[in-house]
Amino acid sequence: MTNEKIRNVAIIAHVDHGKTSLVNEMLKQGHVFRDNQVVEDRVMDSNALEKERGITILAKNTSCVYNDTKINIIDTPGHADFGGEVERVLKMVDGVLLLVDAYEGPMPQTRFVLQKALDLNLSVVVVVNKIDKPDARPKEVVDEVLELFLELDANEEQLNSPFVFCSAKLGTASLDANKVGENLNPLFETIISHVPAPSGDEAQPLQLLISSAEHNDYVGRLAVGKITRGCVKEGQNITVCNFYEPNKKQKSKIVSLFVFEGLKRVPVKEANVGEIVCVAGLEEVNIGDTICGEDTCEPIEFVKIAEPSIEMTFMVNNSPLAGTEGKYVTSRHLRDRLYKEAVKDLSLKVTDGPTADTFIVRGRGEMHLSILIENMRRDGYEFQVSMPKVLIKEIDGVKCEPIDRLFLDVPEGAVGTVMNKMGVRKGELVGMTPHGSRMKMEFLIPSRGLFGFKSELLTDTRGEGVINSIFDSYQPYKGEIQRREFGSLIAHEDGESIVYGLFNAQERGDLFIGAGVKVYAGMVVGQNPKGGDIVVNVCKKKHLSNMRSSGADEALRLTPPKLLSLEEAIEFIADDELLEITPKNVRIRKIILDHTMRLREKGKQLRGEV
Repeated sequence: MTNEKIRNVAIIAHVDHGKTSLVNEMLKQGHVFRDNQVVEDRVMDSNALEKERGITILAKNTSCVYNDTKINIIDTPGHADFGGEVERVLKMVDGVLLLVDAYEGPMPQTRFVLQKALDLNLSVVVVVNKIDKPDARPKEVVDEVLELFLELDANEEQLNSPFVFCSAKLGTASLDANKVGENLNPLFETIISHVPAPSGDEAQPLQLLISSAEHNDYVGRLAVGKITRGCVKEGQNITVCNFYEPNKKQKSKIVSLFVFEGLKRVPVKEANVGEIVCVAGLEEVNIGDTICGEDTCEPIEFVKIAEPSIEMTFMVNNSPLAGTEGKYVTSRHLRDRLYKEAVKDLSLKVTDGPTADTFIVRGRGEMHLSILIENMRRDGYEFQVSMPKVLIKEIDGVKCEPIDRLFLDVPEGAVGTVMNKMGVRKGELVGMTPHGSRMKMEFLIPSRGLFGFKSELLTDTRGEGVINSIFDSYQPYKGEIQRREFGSLIAHEDGESIVYGLFNAQERGDLFIGAGVKVYAGMVVGQNPKGGDIVVNVCKKKHLSNMRSSGADEALRLTPPKLLSLEEAIEFIADDELLEITPKNVRIRKIILDHTMRLREKGKQLRGEV
């Protein structure tokens, strides 16, 4: 039995290929908004961080109606670090819209998400987007996509996937690469004709696989999933079970039931097979659980999420300024928040550390963990994190490390510099293609070799370099990589930074702070480009005498400080440093604050006593 009035699709693509913009236009032309309603750009990016950064972080559900057919749409992230969001929602849909930029063509994340869709045998509609750009090359991109299908061993039906040529910005679609089109009707019609309607037996007991879960302060846990069999009703008694946990059989009751209409969750009394629903009232339900009828327990197998590749240690803040800026500062607060996050985000793993106030957090990449850190500090948490480290595995008795496939698009003049940097970071050149006045380069490089590389690339290419990477495989350990060529400028004493002290310190390197900033001994206040750590006294006052007046300070000129963003600070820290995170500040500090103790510890390391 198929539900012909519904189509369930996910929009998948590489970052910045126009997924959220296309959803915007689909909602507009699907009459979700009033004709005179003001609709903001990227309306699906509801999270504050998503709006600021212009990227999608969380997969989200919406729907529109075209010719009496309801199209449930899932907007997914494009960044490789959030690939877990894509993997978990593909079980909810029967087809995908694979978005490809008409200039860039298939990119690393395009390959990753397409592979996942083909593995689940989903129908694919290829959407070549941005065909209105002056440098668009849709015909060549079609050939590149077909080559990608062949590389990924697509079957004959998948190889015959339809191509639609779109401009998400203009809200147009066409089946002809040479025509821009008038509206998105060709896209809607292709979805309805090519993506199969969801099927299942309504007469059989309920089966509902949960692919997403979140917490709401008013109704408790909200779980989202697709009904694969039977129907679900408000107030129905059910059993929660899990394919990988045979002993999990929890009786519960559905308190509230919602379906997605546009951007809203609309309460309903009943929903049938094929519909994507949101249920409330099940406090113990998690992603991957199956909601079955009261007297049945037939769990559905959930997709296996790829493992994390890097880890950071989160710990309670113990600096001299601890507890002065944060609302949640204890290990209990930190533990509760991290474990709650791990329930929502399946690609995040949290375990207790060696001490009561430390926690090991593992994720897909630096951005994955930096988004978690940024969200926590905005919620009032205060804590410290260590330098990110890659996860080393032993495979057949050989020490192996994660290797990333790195794609660079740089001006021709920067190729030599980039090749030199890649050599130092153990990168291996795989491919090199000229493209006008630019060069596209592909490397296989240890994941740890990418730490701190993005900011260096932007400097070397004067902001013109484009970088993309995705996890490739585990390979034998490549040897030591010098993490950074510079050292730190370290504050000598507790106090407040003063112009006179900063003026003398800036001769040693680039400062991260200005005047009037609270500092403490052991806090990193700048960067020494010559390498090695230097202790500087930024709190030093000018002693007055009959020869010197206080007004002479007006002649001192300070270079504007280099203010580090959270990502830049994570890239900067060395293994003997920590990042202090508070709602108001991000500070870098040495693990051992006392200068004499640091020198003793360094001496022990040089003598091999540690």
